[in-house]
Amino acid sequence: MTEPGTSAETATPDRILDVAIGYMGAKQLFAAARCGVFRALAEGEHDIAQLASATGLSERMARILADSMNALGLLERRDGRYRLAPDAAAYLGGGELDLHPFLAFLNEISYGHWLQFDTAVDTSEPGRLEMDEDRWKAFMAGVMRYNALHAAMLARSFDFGPYRDLLDLGGLAPDFAIGALKANPGLSARFVFDPASTESVARALEAAGLADRARIDPAPTEAADPGGEHDLVMVNHVIHRFDAAQNRAILARARSAARPGATLLLLDFLLDGDDRQRPIDALHAGEYFVIDGTVVYPESEVRQWLTAAGWRPREVLALPGSPRVLVAEAV
Repeated sequence: MTEPGTSAETATPDRILDVAIGYMGAKQLFAAARCGVFRALAEGEHDIAQLASATGLSERMARILADSMNALGLLERRDGRYRLAPDAAAYLGGGELDLHPFLAFLNEISYGHWLQFDTAVDTSEPGRLEMDEDRWKAFMAGVMRYNALHAAMLARSFDFGPYRDLLDLGGLAPDFAIGALKANPGLSARFVFDPASTESVARALEAAGLADRARIDPAPTEAADPGGEHDLVMVNHVIHRFDAAQNRAILARARSAARPGATLLLLDFLLDGDDRQRPIDALHAGEYFVIDGTVVYPESEVRQWLTAAGWRPREVLALPGSPRVLVAEAV
């Protein structure tokens, strides 16, 4: 079926080809990041000879990478000189949210797993995750930087001002609650994270100067029953790691820790029911499965869990370059 306003005669193959050769752009992005193209241009615009000198690349390869990044919109080019586009400057130019560690994870860990995707499709079994110490370091550095991006996008999109007592339940990274604490000086936070995360959470709070406004209560996420009467509850990157029964129980215990009228922020990739699925969520459904078999759930199913647990879904926040957030109210 063709889209409204098109026909077999007027349709073009552009979209098919853009998708089909997408891996070429991804691999050149990873190479440009690994070889320092973006960091070199963060110091100022360069021509090809200067870029080759700054990165140690041959001029031929510097041109291939610079032109591909220009074609994809990440570099601007004028009179043979290249400079960072605004999004590349913000997220690949060496700032606080520099995504180089995430791109390294995609290149070194994720991409190899996607080479197992055909087998995963044919068998409905995830790929084999073979890790050593260096690969785990790359894995964790990339995932945590991606989480930091999600936390920053949440802090830009949600008003933490009205709240005083935050529960962060079962998350993998402290960045979300730290962002909320920075946004609202009157807010205190309680982390109920897996015991393996206690040390890293404590270090992050200390580094942010927020240790006096937070407490850590270690507990396995699938069994944690935090209690209390919090007015804001976060459940970030939790549900894709557990099955439906476990998620229903987690959300019920989250509700029992919230006062009536409290707000829940449930952040994760979700499959929607719109006429056109949001791409980043659907693509991560494949990513999560081939990496370790975890699940991107339909939003409609998650809404059913929330309602059954005593939460009333209120709105959905689609965060740029990040998961969506289901915002719900305790009833």
